Order: sequence, then C-alpha cells, then structure tokens
Amino acid sequence: MNRNCFCDNLFCNKNKCCCKYIIKHIHQSSSGVGTTGPTGPTGPTGPTGPNGITGSTGSTGSTGPTGATGPTGATGPIGPTGPSSGIIGPTGPTGATGATGPTGATGPTGAQGIIGATGPTGATGPAGNNVVNPYDLYVRSNTIGGIGTQSSPLPSIEEALDLVANNGTIHVYDGTYPIDTTTNISKNNITLEGKPNAMILLTANTVPFLISGSGNTIKGFTITSDVAYPVEFIQVGGNNNVIRDNIIYGPSQQGSSDTWVTNRGIVTQGGTLNNWIDGNIFYSLRQSGYLNPSSTGYVTHNVVYNTRGWVVDGALFQFSGNSWGEPTNAVDIALLSGTTSGVPYNSITELQENNSNANISDQR
Repeated sequence: MNRNCFCDNLFCNKNKCCCKYIIKHIHQSSSGVGTTGPTGPTGPTGPTGPNGITGSTGSTGSTGPTGATGPTGATGPIGPTGPSSGIIGPTGPTGATGATGPTGATGPTGAQGIIGATGPTGATGPAGNNVVNPYDLYVRSNTIGGIGTQSSPLPSIEEALDLVANNGTIHVYDGTYPIDTTTNISKNNITLEGKPNAMILLTANTVPFLISGSGNTIKGFTITSDVAYPVEFIQVGGNNNVIRDNIIYGPSQQGSSDTWVTNRGIVTQGGTLNNWIDGNIFYSLRQSGYLNPSSTGYVTHNVVYNTRGWVVDGALFQFSGNSWGEPTNAVDIALLSGTTSGVPYNSITELQENNSNANISDQR
C-alpha cells in the first residue's frame, strides 16, 4: 500500500495516489463539499496476480445408478463359408486286431428238416439201479404203483411207514389224505413231514395218529375232519416226541363250547415223558390238548382260539410263549384238581405273563 493513500482500492504509479476517495476528500477539505465530478475512465486492468495454493481435492461422490441397456444391434452379415476340408493326409498303418467280442445271442432255430426213417431198435441195456432208500421216502396222494422214491412216490402214508427205517424221513407232498383207521407210528426217530397244503382228513370215529414210538416228529400238516368226532387227532404214547408247525382244527360246532363234541387236538397218555408241542395252530376244537397225569414236556409258541383251552390234569408241562386269538377261548389254561401247586405252576402270575396274559382257571 502507498503510505499516502487511505484505501486499498487504488492504482499507484511512482508514489502517486489515484484513489477516488482521496481526491474527493481533498476537494471537501479545501472548499467544502463540492459536487462529485464525473467518474473517470476505468484504468487498464493490471497484471494477473500469482495463483494461490490449490486446495485439497474433495471426496469422490457416490456412483450414480447404471443406465438402462441399450437395444441389441442388428446381427452382422454371415461371413463366407471356409473350404470344406483340408488336404487329406496319408493313411496311417493298420493297428493291431482287437480282442474278439462276446458271442451274440443265438438266432432262432431253423425249420425242422425231414425226419429220416427210424433205425433198428438196439439191444436192451442192463437194468437200472432203482433202489428205494428206506431213510428217505416220498408219498403223493392218488399215485399208482409208486415205490417210494421222489420220482415214483408211494400213494399212502401207511405204506411209507411200513417201509421206512428208524431215523428215516417220510416226505408227504401236497394233496388230501383221507384216514379212516388209526395210523400207528411205532418206530423210533421217524420224521413225518408234510409239504405245504398236505392235508390229513379224518373220515371216521377213530384217532388218526397214535405215536407209540419215541423220538418221532409230526410236522407241517393241516389236520381236520369231515365231521366233529369225539376223538383227538394225535395221541402221544411214547417219549421225546415232537409235534410242530401243524394246523389242527375241527368243523364248526354250534352253541356254547361246553356242549360241543369232545374233539381235541392232542392227548398225552399218562406217564409219557418229555414230549414237545411247539408252534402249532389250534382252533374250533373242544380243547386244544388234554395232558394226562404224570406226563411231562413243553407247550411252547402255539396259537389257540375258539376252544376251551389246554387242560392240565396232574401233568407237568412248561408253558411258554403261547398266544390266544379270536374268537377267544372259554379258558386258555385249566389246572384241574390234583395238579401240583409247585413248579411249574406255583406262580399263576408268571404263568400268565409268560403266555400272553393267559386266562387261567385254577381248580386246584
């Protein structure tokens, strides 16, 4: 600033003030307040001063939203097709032959050719060895002239029992086998095995099976009768016998079960020992079984319904795993007077629990 000037808005030239304010002040001080003279012409613009220090760059603002995609341009023209193939090179050497593939399926049989004339009959060969095995016999109903082999079975169980050896097995094929007399299994360790749908049909008032031998097994049969006869289907007179996996039932009887004909599934003779009745189904009978005094053994895993149950008359049989169907039995197990109060019947609760909550009539 020029020391003789009183304002900042000035132009200075060789220490002379050009301030309009100073000029006005001088006029006023010398002659009082005069009229304001006309504004002089604007002086020339002074040179541009030096640039000031550049301020710091502000933070970049957020990116604006992307604009909408413009329309797809038209597809350009298809270029010319190239040559179809290049120059074919020389053929390479032949490779080794691969392994032979699997044989294809056999084609259909061709038409049969003309049958030639029958040649002369040859000499008769030696007789075959068609020997019956007494330890392995077969039975099929309504066969004729069978000898007991698998290819030539016998027509009846009775004939097979005559031929079988102790420790042998008789296989009985499906079919119905009527019985009107008692069939006695008097040999020992015989297995009489019914195939599925092998049925024994009692047609007379007699016990169809009596087991008088020991160690025998009757299994796999359906056993019934044409009418209700007052007999048991199986009577056990020997020891260590097994009656297993049979279905034993009688014809339907009307009225209360205590008036039915007394037909039974199984009866043990008094004093027979260690017989086992297992896995059978009994129904529509007066009683599933009658166990006579001093006979012993096991009654296990049988299903019994629509009967008056098992009758224990002084016998000692272990009951276990038996169950009861519908129509329900009048009684599941009846302990008659004279039957022991000790083992195995000393705990009625355990007897019930071990046999599907059996309905037990304790008459001791």
